[in-house]
Amino acid sequence: MIDRSAYVESVSRALRRSPICAILGPRQCGKTTLAKAFAARTKSVFFDLESPGDQMRLANPELALSPLRGLVVIDEVQTMPGIFPVLRVLADRKPIPARFLLLGSASPGIIRETSETLAGRVEFVDMGGFDLSETGVSKWRELWMRGGFPKSYLAHTQADSAAWREGFIRTFLERDLPNFGIRVPAPAMRRFWTMLAHSHGQVWNASEIGRSMGLSDKTVRSYLDTLTETLVIRQLQPWFENIAKRQVKSPKIYLRDSGLLHALLGLGTSAQVESHPRSGASWEGFAMEQVLRRHKNQPAWFWATQRGAELDLLVQDGNKRIGYEFKLSERPATTRSMRVAIEDLRLDELRIVCPGNVSAQLDEGISVIGIENLWV
Repeated sequence: MIDRSAYVESVSRALRRSPICAILGPRQCGKTTLAKAFAARTKSVFFDLESPGDQMRLANPELALSPLRGLVVIDEVQTMPGIFPVLRVLADRKPIPARFLLLGSASPGIIRETSETLAGRVEFVDMGGFDLSETGVSKWRELWMRGGFPKSYLAHTQADSAAWREGFIRTFLERDLPNFGIRVPAPAMRRFWTMLAHSHGQVWNASEIGRSMGLSDKTVRSYLDTLTETLVIRQLQPWFENIAKRQVKSPKIYLRDSGLLHALLGLGTSAQVESHPRSGASWEGFAMEQVLRRHKNQPAWFWATQRGAELDLLVQDGNKRIGYEFKLSERPATTRSMRVAIEDLRLDELRIVCPGNVSAQLDEGISVIGIENLWV
């Protein structure tokens, strides 16, 4: 069992501050396991809205929830949007007899419903799969290969992990998306998702993908937003600033989980991943997710100019601007583009993240840091 105490503490702090905490994350990332472990520490009641029995118990939510005391956990809350107005009323009681822990897979409606109906009453905790602080930094190869979904990472064999990820993709497309109210044929969405895997780490080009699929720019954009809202795709937005250079203005697209990326690319072994033409892009996405988790999801962008200068990631951490480059090399070198980024973006420092546990200063303001040292 991998310790996820950081999330437990985040939920605990959120419920001390607010009557409602909503844990949002992709399907199968461990939200239910975390909630049950948290609920076991106190008086609690658990509802799973994928269970017909619990759906019946909440047929009249106000009548069912009003008498409850302590902690009330409601799993897959996005399947019952009508419950949000009731939760608003219950959260406003003084004194507060019960606090609510909501779990959702970030369907297109859940964030909208909670932000509008429960404004000022709910605090969000974003949850993902395992990261290196949880698995141990020495396990970075396994985590990169298998991804962070618990059942994929903890599978007994590589074949078991690959089979789980393939099953996840099919279930996500054939059952989960329709349950979220998204009516896109599964084969079309799988083809689109696979195309995104081949474009992982590249600037979004709706026209090119639309032409390849025989669809309009508007349609492929809606597909992209769907996968973004369900937390399997990250759209990394470009940094804009009033500098005298033409800058790229479209987002970069990443699959948030490296294991799903490898499954969609048909890569079943570490050797296949490392020899694939997209191995560098795969490393970039994996390392980027670790950095973003390390910075606790502080505001982040990429930067690129029309003349070729670029920076993989720019993080605003407090008053510091930190740039990151991701290189699948144990001996990365500085480039002119890095120096341009430091000057134009006024970076406090630029870090090159590479495999292993190296750590060195390459130039003024530029250091190299191995993936194993990110969490030190």
